[in-house]
Amino acid sequence: MNNAGTTLELIGAPTDVGASVRGAGMGPDALRVAGLAEALVRQGFALVDRGNLAGPATPWAPPANGLRHLDEVIAWNRAVYAAVDEVLGAGHVPLMLGGDHCLAIGSISAVAWHARKRGRKLRVLWLDAHSDVNTETTSPSGNLHGMPVSCLLGHGPAVLTGWSGERAALPPEAIRFIGIRSVDADEKEAIRTLGLHVFDMRHIDEHGMRTTMTEALQDVDEDTHLHVSFDLDCLDPNIAPGVGTGVRGGPTYREMQLCMEMIADTGRLGSVDVVELNPALDVRNQTAEIAVELIESLFGKSTLVR
Repeated sequence: MNNAGTTLELIGAPTDVGASVRGAGMGPDALRVAGLAEALVRQGFALVDRGNLAGPATPWAPPANGLRHLDEVIAWNRAVYAAVDEVLGAGHVPLMLGGDHCLAIGSISAVAWHARKRGRKLRVLWLDAHSDVNTETTSPSGNLHGMPVSCLLGHGPAVLTGWSGERAALPPEAIRFIGIRSVDADEKEAIRTLGLHVFDMRHIDEHGMRTTMTEALQDVDEDTHLHVSFDLDCLDPNIAPGVGTGVRGGPTYREMQLCMEMIADTGRLGSVDVVELNPALDVRNQTAEIAVELIESLFGKSTLVR
């Protein structure tokens, strides 16, 4: 990515409305405290911090018809969609700071609409410990942060699908999962049925991150809009404890650094979500600081000029 002339816009979405535990709503400000804006400005980007979006409080109510906090999830995602749509419409790069991963419904729906309007191929890299392909009939908890992929593929609740102008914002072949290691039985079946491309931790263990990312990025070309949806629980919780649903055995710091650098090398990165940072569970903001370092790499920081 040529940083000169590129404007990044930070969009804070401070909510844990789709999550299982409280705290992700503090994520955007923890990233700011860790110096995200300053780091990106040092890389030569123009940067606009739009502040935090407003939305309803999380009621912490039990699920209704298999879904928790549906009305509040819709409201937050509508706000995210509108902000991302506006940033893309201005020709800038949106960096949505969550909040929990349900917010990717609004973010990626807006990205998909713009990609289709411009005749560009959309590729989504889903960096996560979880596949997030549950639905209201399969989710054991009803928490919507476990369902955004289903919604984006057109299989979620009707009120959360079709936002991009098509029933499915993404066809199954448009998404690549990296770092998956916690999948429910129903999700395993959905992954198989839908033919989703999942590079789980066994794949990374056997082939290494370099080969994995070469495979994940192999058909990205100059007509591709590349979107990264980065759930911080993708990382091993030993290095990134500040997440609500940590799963042991994730990528190391160096593996994740290489992943981000290889994405940057494509020059096609057009939008990003950073979600599920939970400062209430963190240690001295270390997860936010690691996130900032990885986002720097995602936007092209490297040790040497390559």
